Order: sequence, then C-alpha cells, then structure tokens
Amino acid sequence: MDAWKFEYAEDKESYTKLFDECMKENQEQNIEFLEKTITNIVGRKYAVACQNGTDALMFSLKCLGIKPGDEVITTNFSWISTASCISMVGATPVFCDIDPYTYHITLDSIKRMYSDKVKAIVYPHLFGSMSDITEILKFCKEKNIYFVEDAAQAIGSSLNGIKAGTQGDFSTISFNANKTIGGIAGGGVVLTDNKDHADMCIKLRKHGNHEMLGYNSKMLFFNAKFIDYRLKKLDQYIEAKQAIAKKYDEQLDGYVYVHKPTNGMNHTYHKYIIRFDEGDPVEGGEARDRIKQKIGAQVHYEKPISERPMYKNIEHRSDTCKNAQVVSKTILTLPIHPWLTDEEIKNTCNGILNNLWLK
Repeated sequence: MDAWKFEYAEDKESYTKLFDECMKENQEQNIEFLEKTITNIVGRKYAVACQNGTDALMFSLKCLGIKPGDEVITTNFSWISTASCISMVGATPVFCDIDPYTYHITLDSIKRMYSDKVKAIVYPHLFGSMSDITEILKFCKEKNIYFVEDAAQAIGSSLNGIKAGTQGDFSTISFNANKTIGGIAGGGVVLTDNKDHADMCIKLRKHGNHEMLGYNSKMLFFNAKFIDYRLKKLDQYIEAKQAIAKKYDEQLDGYVYVHKPTNGMNHTYHKYIIRFDEGDPVEGGEARDRIKQKIGAQVHYEKPISERPMYKNIEHRSDTCKNAQVVSKTILTLPIHPWLTDEEIKNTCNGILNNLWLK
C-alpha cells in the first residue's frame, strides 16, 4: 500500500510550503545539504547522492576498480539491483545461499563459492534487519577483498550499536518510494570514508565531469529537499513501524514464522515478513499462495535472483541455494507503514489465520 497519500494529507501545509520554496530557488544548486544530513545520521565521512540505489551500488564497484574478469559474491535472495550492479560493470555475480531465519547471506556459502577471481562482496541488509557480519568482514580482510554494504533497506537500523551503512568500504542507501524514507523521485546515496572514492563518485554521477565516461545520475534539487525534510521524521517513522510490527507479532507468532529482532538490534521494518514453511515447505508454499490471493499481499522475493530470466543469458556462478529457493516459495510481505490502523492490522491477521489450514 502506498503510504504517501496519508503522509501528504497529514502534513500537506508543510509540503506545499516546501514546494513553493523549491520553485523559487535555483534548481541547479548543489545538494550538499542533504549529503551532510545523511553523513550525520549514518556516521560516515562522505555521502554522494545520486538518482537511485542501483546507481549507488554500481558507482561503488566502479570506484573499487571492479571490471570484466572479476567475480563479486552476493546473495541469491534480494532485489535484483544487488546483483545487476555487478553485471553492469562487467563482472561476474557469484550467488550464495542465505540463512532461512535471518534471510542474510551465510559465511559457509561464501567460503564454498570463493575463488581467486573474487574481488568483492555485495552484502544487503534485508527488510530493515541486520545480522552479525564480524566473521564475514574478517574473511574479506584475510582474502583481501572489498566489502560493499547494501543498506538500501536499512537506514536507521543498527545491531549492538553498529549502524547499517558504517561497515563497508562503500555503503549505499536507497530512497525509493517504498523505503522508510522515500524521495518524490526515488534517490540513492553512496557512503564512504575515503575522499578519493567520494570525489570519483561525484564525477561519475554527472557525465564523468567531462574527464572520464560517466552517467547522468545527479539527484534533482527538488527531490533532495523533500528527502532532507522527511529524514527529520526518520525516528518517528521507525517507531511507528516498530509498534505495528509488535502488533503483528502478538497476533501471528506461533502460527507462522515471524522474524523478531534479536537482543541489541534496532529492526526498522522496511518490510514485515512472515513465512509458512515450518515443518513442511510444500504445505508452507501452498498456504502462502492461498493466503497471498485471499488478502492481496505481496512477495519479496518470488525467485532467487539467479533464476530470473535475465540471468539465463548473463554469466554467473551459483551455489545450490536451497534455503533461498524454499524461502522464496514460502515468504509473504504484510502491509506496514506509519498510517496503518489497528483495524487494518486485525483484518490482515484474521485473513491469514482463517485461511491457514484450508485446502
């Protein structure tokens, strides 16, 4: 469900005023104000805003020198951008399996799929949660490979005091409309502590500054103003989604698998995910498909990335990824946004529980 109409209705006066102010200003102004806001929130030295999170990932890999002939490890269970950014720079994605309870890539699978050609790992924090990646970071250091942290879904998330977006050689965030903070026209940002890398990203986003081959990926001034305004409400939005998630947990836990935050985790619930395969993945898949149709829910994600049509014709390597296959067949995304009502939550839960055991 698109929450924008609820937010606009609640705060129409402020958005109208902001629009008026933007239209009176020079639309070619820089957007350093937004980049400063993001570095302050996340805790990195440099932020470079661009058109979308996919470009942010691609710029990260290009700045690290990833090229044709290189391999980059990533998860087989995520949004397509996590892998397509690798293919877009000419490198080969190496798909690894996930933990079926955290939905995050596992070190065991990474070790199985490692080769001397691997130059980096693209690691996404899915759905607003985080896992302990200490051992994965140690592995990267031992093998002298880069760690790119895809925090597109995790702005505001943290684990044991470590914020999402602070652990990678590069980290990226998305402001797509479905994120906790969405732009009017999407948006993304690259985060790094390396000034040379930040300067290169600045060139890449605007035609290479006529010094190198680049892209037209500059974030619109108007969009930057709106994102900057909405970032001031980040904590408010997160708290509202956490309260909704708690209500879902209370009504559904014990009937389906719900991913609760572990001790020390600030789960921001970009998505609220349930899973139906406890005991029997086949029955779980049947239940998921039945309930998806009954309540009109979405699925994130319906297939492992390597099984999507585009990778029939694009070079890649893949682990067996049995967990990713099971999860993609049994997972369901429930509505969650700050304006969701108790009645809507109850209706969704009743729709699940009333149809759970039907054949």
